[in-house]
Amino acid sequence: MRASPAFQVTLRRFGIWRTLVAALLLSASAGLAAWALTGGAEDGDTWLPPALAAGGLLMIVLATQTLRCPPLSLRWDAQAWHLGPASAAGEEPWPGRVAVAMDFGAWMLLRFEHNLTAARRRVIWLPVQRRGIEPQWHALRCAVYSSRPAEGRDDARAASRPESEE
Repeated sequence: MRASPAFQVTLRRFGIWRTLVAALLLSASAGLAAWALTGGAEDGDTWLPPALAAGGLLMIVLATQTLRCPPLSLRWDAQAWHLGPASAAGEEPWPGRVAVAMDFGAWMLLRFEHNLTAARRRVIWLPVQRRGIEPQWHALRCAVYSSRPAEGRDDARAASRPESEE
């Protein structure tokens, strides 16, 4: 099976992602508020209210950070994935691997794994929606699901095979 042809896409629209994160934040906040209004903790649970308040504050901070998504350029060069700021389109600085974490047809959550060093990796989650990248959507889906080229060089694999004796 052949690898998908090279292409580049700029990810700018994150409406579905922002809606999902806002809905999750709203429902968790509503649950926390309802718990607090109904009396919440038993008399002996003195640690529970401060722990829930700290958890709620942490959730708000994390959700606020995930709502901000800068435009990114994602490129497949038929050998490897590259990611970078949208201004670096065509010369993305971070090589890595992409895996599909969730796929809902018109929306996907991709996991981009960038190798900083041999021992350290950085994971960047990419919420991708069809709206705004309709011309590249099919190529993107083909590339994330197609087989990857084998690691190493072709001539090294060919040299390791025994020659046929005729």
